[in-house]
Amino acid sequence: MERAAGVRRSAVVPDARDQGRALRATWHHEAGLLVLSVWRGNVCVSTARLRPEDVPVLIEVLASGLAEAYPAVPAASPAAG
Repeated sequence: MERAAGVRRSAVVPDARDQGRALRATWHHEAGLLVLSVWRGNVCVSTARLRPEDVPVLIEVLASGLAEAYPAVPAASPAAG
């Protein structure tokens, strides 16, 4: 199966503590897994391999936590003219 051009299969998110720490999420479609890996510099120190059917609950936790912590800001009303 061909993949659409520009589709992201991985992302790296820096740890808030810095010190070269990061979380990487990478889809491995050939294995049917999403791999979350923890990095310190250029060394992978831990992984979690998630089945696709387990990913929605992770997305739900991330999305609901983000929505709760950062509620939508109402759009500014246009200036009276």
